[in-house]
Amino acid sequence: MDIKTLVRREILGQEGYRAHIPDCRIKMDANEHPFTLPSSVKRALFHEMKNVSMNRYPEAGAPQVRGRYARYYGVDEDMLMIGNGSDELIHILCSAVVSPSVVMVPVPTFVMYRIIAVNAGHSVTEVPLDPSFDLDLGMMHKEMETRKPVLVFFSYPNSPTGNCFSEEKVAAIIRESRGIVVVDEAYGIFSGKTLLPLVKRYDNLVVLKTLSKVGFAAMRIGFLIGNPALVRELDKVRLPYNVNALSQIAARFYLDHNDVFLRQTDEVIQRREELLRGLRRIRGVRPYPSESNFIFFSCDFDSDRIYSSLIREGILVKNLNGPGILKNCMRVTVGSRRENREFLRTLRNIVSV
Repeated sequence: MDIKTLVRREILGQEGYRAHIPDCRIKMDANEHPFTLPSSVKRALFHEMKNVSMNRYPEAGAPQVRGRYARYYGVDEDMLMIGNGSDELIHILCSAVVSPSVVMVPVPTFVMYRIIAVNAGHSVTEVPLDPSFDLDLGMMHKEMETRKPVLVFFSYPNSPTGNCFSEEKVAAIIRESRGIVVVDEAYGIFSGKTLLPLVKRYDNLVVLKTLSKVGFAAMRIGFLIGNPALVRELDKVRLPYNVNALSQIAARFYLDHNDVFLRQTDEVIQRREELLRGLRRIRGVRPYPSESNFIFFSCDFDSDRIYSSLIREGILVKNLNGPGILKNCMRVTVGSRRENREFLRTLRNIVSV
């Protein structure tokens, strides 16, 4: 068997996403929540989970969870679909639209938009952000006129830069687009901003939400919100038992104990501001303001060297070093107070050598 004759050339030609995780005592690379649940709250969650009949399939389409989150987000139930994390919902979007088509993304941004689009048979057009990390509206308009993308993806706040794009620019793209515009609000809880109210105004707008960044990354729970006619068609692509029974319990549990998760979110925001101030005090390091749970920064040093030195000290961050805007850039996830202090101390020692 010659695999190269069976697999599409677009798949053969890409690296794919590799979650390489060195063995480090402090993990600040994946934008995960730095806090686990309090022991009493965790016991309550496990108590609910122990009653699950493991020999039975979960509720197809998670109707109970769907109804509760529709009310939580203030939308009609037929506007919301639940996925196995946001990644599955992105995959559903790319699988459902006419193929092959063009998908447009700003760069730099979340790499899975490109990977999933290519895997689904689409071509991807990338539009660089402007010097302030906002959308380059002129270039995006030009690409839309010539390439006519069927999907446009925005991360809001954007990963890895940490900022929210101009709402006016996003709205302009939505109005002009002949395709679907997807606003991924994975980090929205840390910014206090959302474009969800625009969903009822624009039929071509889809908003993605997730519980991964608020402490349930292991459970893989995502939400897609859009106009009912579109959601109905997308739901045909969704696999029937895509959200397992334990994840459905966790999703309901989040709403039942929302105050606990919101207090932890507030603490992450406090730790973020402390980390930002600490980075600003290190000579040769230039952090950018963040509305997320991570901080994007550039430095006057070889970031490959900085990354390797941090690894040797048992601290893992995200090395983004690449051409153009990403040259010698890195991203660090907000950690606990202890983790932030250790990272800052270690980084300060490394750059002073």
